Amino acid sequence: MTGLVDGFADVSRVRRLRTVELDVPPGPDADLLVSVLDEVIFRLEVEGEIVLDAAFVPSGGGLTARLTVGDVVEATAVGAVPKAVSLHGLRFAPDPASGAWSCAVTVDV
Repeated sequence: MTGLVDGFADVSRVRRLRTVELDVPPGPDADLLVSVLDEVIFRLEVEGEIVLDAAFVPSGGGLTARLTVGDVVEATAVGAVPKAVSLHGLRFAPDPASGAWSCAVTVDV
């Protein structure tokens, strides 16, 4: 989540307001990723909140995302604000060589 947010905002001076939970239903890993990224954009556009941190807990085949948010007016713009996550070219999987997870996501602005 920080990769998405860092692309358009400096949040170094944003105060943490609260933590919100998002229950993401079971599905392919890439769908879980897109659901959480969509929530980050929704919080920005509709709630006026910017996500500062995220933690994830498995939950019934899906996951629960705990998103720490702050007031977007405290952030400094550094790039174009995201409008949507594109499914074109989406990749989210472990690297067979290292075992580390990586993703590639196209964000529409």
